[in-house]
Amino acid sequence: MSTTTAELLKGAAELFPGEVVTQAHVRHLDLPYGAGRFALITLDNGLDHTKPTTFGPQSLANLNAAIDQVEKEAAEGSVVGVGLTGKPFIFAVGADLKGVELLKRHEDALAIGKGGHDVFRRLSGLAVPTFAYYNGAAMGGGVEVGLHCSYRTVSKALPAFSLPEVFLGLVPGWGGCVLLPNLIGADRAVSVIIENSLNQNKQLKGKQVFELGIADAIFEGADFLEQSLNWTASVLNGSVTVERAEIDRGDAWDQAVARGKAVADSKVHGAAPAAYRALEIIAAAKDGDLGAGFDAEDTALADLIMGGELRSGIYAFNLVQKRAKRPAGAPDKSLARPVTKVGVVGAGLMASQLALLFLRRLEVPVVLTDIDQERVDKGVGYVHAEIDKLLGKRRINQDKANRLKGLVSGVLDKAEGFSDADFIIEAVFEEIGVKQQVFAEVEAVAPAHAILATNTSSLSVTEMASKLKHPERVVGFHFFNPVAILPLLEIVRGEQTDDASLATAFGVARKLKKTAVLVKDAPAFVVNRILTRFMGEIQNVIDEGTPVAVAEKGVEPLGLPMSPLVLLELVGPAIGLHVSETLNRAFPERFTVSPNLAAVVKAGKRGFYVYSAENGFKPELDPEVAALLKQGDTVLTEEQVRTRVMEAVAQEIGLMLEEGVVAEAQDIDLCLITGAGWPFHLGGITPYLDREGYSERVNGKKFLEPGVASVPA
Repeated sequence: MSTTTAELLKGAAELFPGEVVTQAHVRHLDLPYGAGRFALITLDNGLDHTKPTTFGPQSLANLNAAIDQVEKEAAEGSVVGVGLTGKPFIFAVGADLKGVELLKRHEDALAIGKGGHDVFRRLSGLAVPTFAYYNGAAMGGGVEVGLHCSYRTVSKALPAFSLPEVFLGLVPGWGGCVLLPNLIGADRAVSVIIENSLNQNKQLKGKQVFELGIADAIFEGADFLEQSLNWTASVLNGSVTVERAEIDRGDAWDQAVARGKAVADSKVHGAAPAAYRALEIIAAAKDGDLGAGFDAEDTALADLIMGGELRSGIYAFNLVQKRAKRPAGAPDKSLARPVTKVGVVGAGLMASQLALLFLRRLEVPVVLTDIDQERVDKGVGYVHAEIDKLLGKRRINQDKANRLKGLVSGVLDKAEGFSDADFIIEAVFEEIGVKQQVFAEVEAVAPAHAILATNTSSLSVTEMASKLKHPERVVGFHFFNPVAILPLLEIVRGEQTDDASLATAFGVARKLKKTAVLVKDAPAFVVNRILTRFMGEIQNVIDEGTPVAVAEKGVEPLGLPMSPLVLLELVGPAIGLHVSETLNRAFPERFTVSPNLAAVVKAGKRGFYVYSAENGFKPELDPEVAALLKQGDTVLTEEQVRTRVMEAVAQEIGLMLEEGVVAEAQDIDLCLITGAGWPFHLGGITPYLDREGYSERVNGKKFLEPGVASVPA
């Protein structure tokens, strides 16, 4: 390592307070089959698998010192090879992001990139072959350090393997963009680096790592290291020859990069730079010039570290990984009561999805009720069919399937179904009178301690509970569709909800593996209120005269998972109209009810678009909907649309925080990321509004403090 880089790393280490330092322990062993003496480096931070091994500046320096030792041994011929592995269940999960978000200067960011390259590339320059043994979770720099080795093995039990940098707003900057396409081909590398990252950070399993050609051999987890060392001995003594497919450096490489750009365009619409920077490096890596490629990675890494996207990505990552586990305002866990039986009022699709979720996560009896036997049977049948699907996919075994089916039942009589239930949730028609009646019937037969939960998306929990003898046990429990996939659960505290009921609700949410956020009982809570204001302004500009396509394209640079009107189609125009009517009653000065949307609903249309095979199933404005639209003559540009919509959203969030709908702006972002798929690269919504100047223009101040989702001052 050059003196300059060593000094830069030392300086960087001083900027990383509290780094969880990874040690690189060197031990020696005699390989089987008389293959010779071998040096094995084990990466270990001294903590269990819940604290994965990372690479901060001091950790890189420790690995560098270990390489100093084995380099000397290799040069003098005292070892025949060098291996690299991790602690139990963890190989290494990449750079220490806690330190990265503290960096203030481009040169410090550059030192991180150069330091990692200078250390890792020494593995490929040793006088003996090097081996990486991916024994457990490997991400980012953990994957990359192995790419610098001569050979790699992977455990069949490896649960997670990825290059997630683009997902966070970075590029794989320690060799990934250059080495991976040169190892497995550009198309496969684009899938791992771009497509998987932008597909909500999709992880690979051990078998996929082997099938992609990243690893040269795969072994069972139980004796993985022993088998890897046996294989290593066979490679070194020549009895095993590793053959790799020849890399196509012709048109296939260019086509792979073009495919990557199409994937990035479809996901972020040019709004986030990381994917495009990664693709530039992959494109240039076609000529196999590793040195130039590593320099390009260094530059891209430093540029992105000093940009807003990465800071927003890390902010979003911390929200989902940390804040989500400690919900702001949740009562003490010790107040929670046990839940040994669940009741579900309703047996329609939403109620059936809820029953399935409670059944799978809690594994307690779940009973559904509805107004007639046919509905009840259909609901129970849905749950049984979904269990059979899990069995068919081998996600559960026959015994588990039988046990789960035995735990779900349906009855018409609420007294029979709910007399011993601890947690009862309703998922009936979204009308306050209907819900009040349901709760009155349930309260009459449920035990005194039972929690009464509502899955309402916009109605007042307080009003729903107002006619009960014990309104203190009513809590909002708002799931998002599809229930099995979207993590968010808005837990709503009514005016009289007590701490024990709330604590029980949060306890259930944890067991359901949901991200629970405490929300005040305000109209439409968080996600639906913001989305309705957002969608309402889109509808307003269309009603006033802006063409549908212009209105949609106006917000395209946000990189949202789908356009507003495609989202409306997913939610259902009737539901969208209902929520807008609810919010119009609460806040008529800001929330409108679009006459055009009402006309679309009245006509029974499922959305604004039609799809045809001739057009590649791209959305096209339905001619019948176009005929329904009555528009004014005010036509806005795309930029004017975006400004108007985002200023409305900034205003609404400001008002919600003033009202105390949630504890902090961070909870708004957590809700939108986990409940509406708002992009990680935006950090949710408030960092974007701050960065683009909307927050100060509308509210006179930013939502977040300097250094939170931005480069520290």
